[in-house]
Amino acid sequence: MYFKLPMSITANNVNTHQQPSTWYLYLIENKLGHLYTGITTSPARRISQHRGDIVGGARALKGKGPLHFRAIFLIGDRSTASQIEYKVKRLSKQKKRAIVKQKVLPKNLCGNLCENLCEDLCRNSQYISPCEYE
Repeated sequence: MYFKLPMSITANNVNTHQQPSTWYLYLIENKLGHLYTGITTSPARRISQHRGDIVGGARALKGKGPLHFRAIFLIGDRSTASQIEYKVKRLSKQKKRAIVKQKVLPKNLCGNLCENLCEDLCRNSQYISPCEYE
């Protein structure tokens, strides 16, 4: 006797896990005045994780609340967001504060990338008011 198994979702050559997503770069300030930099596809979910409302927050922020977004930038794809996150994490506290104050990413952030590409990335990154996610 043979049983016919139902077709899986991926059986029809559609991969539901690789849909294009929008990535954000964010800076969070803790009660000590330290700025934490990260990337995410959902700023609202990520701040909830960091605050301990849901599982998955960064260990570096545990017990250091209240936490507040200070800057959020719409970046685009994950690869670009990861590269920019790496560069921002290496900046001094003063330079990170300048990003928060000026609401723009510095043009010389990308280092090894082509200068024109870097300027395009920084110019096209869209600042989003942190108030939208508080």
